[in-house]
Amino acid sequence: MDQTQFYPPQRNSYLIWLAQKVMPWVARLILQVDLVVPSESLARLQKLQGSPYLILCNHPTFHDPMIMFLLSARLSLSFFYLAAYEQFQDQVQRWFYQRLGAYSIRRGLADRPSIAYTVALMQEPDCRLVIFPEGGCSFQNDTIMPFRAGGVQMALQAMTKQAKQGKKVQDFYVVPISLKYRYTGDMTGAIVQALTQLEQALHLPSQGDYYHRLRAIAAQLLRRYEQEYGITPLPTANWNQRIAALKFQALQQCELRLGLTPAPHEPHRERVYRIRHILSSRINTLLPDGTDGWEVIRKASLRMLNFDAIYDGYVAAHPTPERFLDTLVRFEREVFDIDQPQPKGHRQAILQVDEPVNLKDYFAAYTQERSATVDLLLKQFQETMQNNLNELSERSPRFAQGSSNSPKLKKLPSQTDLKP
Repeated sequence: MDQTQFYPPQRNSYLIWLAQKVMPWVARLILQVDLVVPSESLARLQKLQGSPYLILCNHPTFHDPMIMFLLSARLSLSFFYLAAYEQFQDQVQRWFYQRLGAYSIRRGLADRPSIAYTVALMQEPDCRLVIFPEGGCSFQNDTIMPFRAGGVQMALQAMTKQAKQGKKVQDFYVVPISLKYRYTGDMTGAIVQALTQLEQALHLPSQGDYYHRLRAIAAQLLRRYEQEYGITPLPTANWNQRIAALKFQALQQCELRLGLTPAPHEPHRERVYRIRHILSSRINTLLPDGTDGWEVIRKASLRMLNFDAIYDGYVAAHPTPERFLDTLVRFEREVFDIDQPQPKGHRQAILQVDEPVNLKDYFAAYTQERSATVDLLLKQFQETMQNNLNELSERSPRFAQGSSNSPKLKKLPSQTDLKP
């Protein structure tokens, strides 16, 4: 893999037009998802016509870039998309992505060509750029992981360049968008099937109601990982403390085996992406300890990304079908070594667009206190998007609990409060 390559966008207007006509049907028939955007959300974006802007959206699934493309089709516009470098390794996929407006970024590294391109793009009047600020999939439908600062920083750097060149600092908007998936049918069968298959694979009995069965699977996996990494939890440790200790130990072991200095104060994802960069560039060599343990480190890094946002209490706090299946899909990815499990049922992808924020209003503060201004903006965007997700989650019906001896459950309410 050529780690020095940067893949710029090569937008093709005809291909974008054609894809915007076809993709809604692809999304519905293959991914089983339809886009829902309330009229007031669309209006907020339509008001920005003629102004450059940056869309920040949470990233719960691999399907989110498709949803952003469907949004561009709904607006009859074309977007740029900042996408992970790994998505450009397949030649056909790379050709297609570039012509739709996507370009590459190497996560966990200072990708100077990508950063320079983004800063230049943000100075253009037709810049409409999509960035997922969590830096990767959270695999969690109702919570947002900490944002990476890059998108907001680069936008303010673009303004700084304008000022240094003696140009008028232009308006540049940041648009926070909260993305929430909601199943439209009764998901009892899908949940029962996933629970049963996982129990069989882990040699667990099917006992108790569905939530207790879910916790039994989680407990088995947690014990397995603690044994694998040589951890003996304290008797008083709760699950979240055990999960934190497990992540700490797994990351540190990977870094030490690769000859890296452990960086416990950095975000987990930054450390994992650094590990995966080394994996991609040295896969045919021995590890610094003289062993060939690349596959062990590869699986550990994937596991860290899969479970990065997980915590005990996510399902219990609001036991919706979406939260059950968020967790079960994570377990399936781990137990069955599946990168992208098939969709469990038809979903609505609901987009809540919040009021755009003009970064020009913060530019003076940025020139005085750069880090503090960026931190303030990130906190504002993250809180806004999390609050929107909380409101959308409260509208979701809770999953009808039942035991393994009670197969007939009440049908979940039809979800018709929002229309496409």
